[in-house]
Amino acid sequence: MPEFVTLEYPLDAVAVVTMSNPRINNNGSWLAISELAGAMREARETGGARVCILASGVPGHWFEHAWLQDLADTLEGKPATATGSVWGFAIDEIRHPEMVVIAAISGDCSGGGLELGWACDLRIAEEQALFAQPEVQIELSTGRGGTSRLARLIGRTAAAEMVFLGLPMTAQRIHALGGINTVVPTGQGLAVALRWAAILAARSPAALSTLKRTLNESEDLHLTDALVNETQLFQKVARTPAALAKMREIQARFDAGESIRAVYGEPRKEA
Repeated sequence: MPEFVTLEYPLDAVAVVTMSNPRINNNGSWLAISELAGAMREARETGGARVCILASGVPGHWFEHAWLQDLADTLEGKPATATGSVWGFAIDEIRHPEMVVIAAISGDCSGGGLELGWACDLRIAEEQALFAQPEVQIELSTGRGGTSRLARLIGRTAAAEMVFLGLPMTAQRIHALGGINTVVPTGQGLAVALRWAAILAARSPAALSTLKRTLNESEDLHLTDALVNETQLFQKVARTPAALAKMREIQARFDAGESIRAVYGEPRKEA
């Protein structure tokens, strides 16, 4: 029975994985991160989830930096609450192409916990949340994407400011830089994430997983190679019976005079 993580299915094909470790303000102990990775894997493999929301059960905190006791013990060869490899397992689950992962950021986040957030596909943050990569203040560097992945999200200049100074940034600033998708009122992060998850769960599983794989692989390829890879992935999903039927259905609606808004929906409002 997990000690720090709960797994719920509030909607069909949607899982909510909540981490709650109030004693250390949701710092990422190795055991808690192991449970987080295990819950995501369970949701994907046996729970039928195609969308997963990562949430916090600790007011004021989303996922904070690695629990330094575990980190120091591991580096000194002493027993920790689990093995340090669990961080890699968690990121692998977040990036798995069969599940879209939404970070419902309801409080402050930092360090390794925030690096899990940067790995998510979508990030919804409440207006009071602060974001920090404070490793430099601990005489450390980032270790799980807090510099390299962050620079791809918000640009080298802003990432340099964040990691060199080690000071927190507001949700509004991170949003303006492109690091999160939207900022919502305090207390609304999970509700908005659930609304987005419902939309995603209604999308084609094959299309979503192909798009996520395309996004993942494009990060590791030169643009020329990424475009070739994208075309190859497109050819596979486009030839499926479901895709061919949907193409004809959509085209028939346009041929009948429907507008793009009627067919594809209204533009998304900020929240």
